[in-house]
Amino acid sequence: MPALLTITDLHKAYGAHAVLDGASVTLGDEHKVGVIGRNGAGKSTLCRIILGEETADSGSVSMSPHLRLSYLEQHDPFHPGESVLTFLMRYSEKEDWQCGQLAGRFLLKNDLLAKEVHALSGGFQTRVKLCAMLLKEPNFLILDEPTNYLDLKTLLLLERFLINFRGGYLIVSHDRAFLNRTCTHTLEVERGQIALYPGDVDSYLAYKQLQRDQAAAANANAEIRRKQLQTFVDKNKAKASKATQAASKLKMLERLEFAEVETDLPVVTIRVPSVEARKGTALRLDGVSIGYADKMIASGIDLEIERGRRVAVLGENGQGKSTFIKTIAGALALQGGAMTWGYGVRVGAYAQHVYGTLPDNLTVFDYLERCAAAGSSGTVLKQPLLDMAGSFLFRGEAVQKRIGVLSGGERSRLTLAGLLLGRFPALLLDEPTNHLDFETVEALAYALKTYDGTLFI
Repeated sequence: MPALLTITDLHKAYGAHAVLDGASVTLGDEHKVGVIGRNGAGKSTLCRIILGEETADSGSVSMSPHLRLSYLEQHDPFHPGESVLTFLMRYSEKEDWQCGQLAGRFLLKNDLLAKEVHALSGGFQTRVKLCAMLLKEPNFLILDEPTNYLDLKTLLLLERFLINFRGGYLIVSHDRAFLNRTCTHTLEVERGQIALYPGDVDSYLAYKQLQRDQAAAANANAEIRRKQLQTFVDKNKAKASKATQAASKLKMLERLEFAEVETDLPVVTIRVPSVEARKGTALRLDGVSIGYADKMIASGIDLEIERGRRVAVLGENGQGKSTFIKTIAGALALQGGAMTWGYGVRVGAYAQHVYGTLPDNLTVFDYLERCAAAGSSGTVLKQPLLDMAGSFLFRGEAVQKRIGVLSGGERSRLTLAGLLLGRFPALLLDEPTNHLDFETVEALAYALKTYDGTLFI
């Protein structure tokens, strides 16, 4: 198949940090590619350069005249007061019946089409953006974290669409299972390079580990051979009868090659600061109603949670999970009933989109110092802040990075680090794994097992 996208020798650096350093790849409409890599490795940067939203320092992106490229918007493309149908018609320049027909495939029907987009949940807004992208009839898609905020039903709708899509795509995602089900190729962005592999993510990672194991085994054999040759040379180089053999062995020693084995990248090792363990009730709700002045989400909620409990908040998009979390966090007013947190229970909340509201002008260290000060009645020491920053991979000069230059995943890591430094007896985490890479999600899960406080996720 002819190439639709050709990326040649791309270079892009932010200060001294090179995220792309000679990256090249060719893609056609037969490539259904899952893009993987650590937070900050350059995955989103690569997508933005392809889309023309960012300029490479050098290199080129060539596009075929047959390319019809469409992408999932990461920012908010909606106008104030705009309904779903109005937005779809404006964005795609298609007729209302065409917009409505495709919207139905994402369960955006009837009353939902007339609703103001900003009034919808994050999951439903993602459905609207997916529909808008597809209305442009593309043959190649770029989707950066498409599964964020999606419930299971919408995730299955998206999977089914992608599997049947007649064209190619690049999907940046940290959802390994989703990539395995939807992608036939894997592209890894690591150490400034990109590598395309014909297979799913699990196959690629197994292949990569096999290559490393084989290289390590070859090096071990080469080291044994090196020692044998060196021993012979050292014993016989001064003997006239063995001088020729020693010279030959020395040449063999000089020609001996070792395979390059990449060192492991640093991993996140999250340590949750201890909080005071107490007994009794953490949260009590009596006849609580949640929602907004013009819309009731749920009412008659009676709930009593003991300190130290771990509560999973489940439900489909738009059913009120985030509204519930915001209400018990105090960010939304009760619409009825009474809510009581236990004595001394301070509440720390991680909300959807919170990573995008961090103060861009602060450094990583400044932000963590502010968070620690809010959770401490005494002097904030520098070393514990550096230890927490380091556990979230902000090490050395990285602690002086401005928040404005951090990737989405790095911002999420920083927000979580700040939250843990607050030593809150209760944590409310709304979609905390969005934007985090595989390794950080696993590290967060293990860390939360050691948390002594009350947890809502």
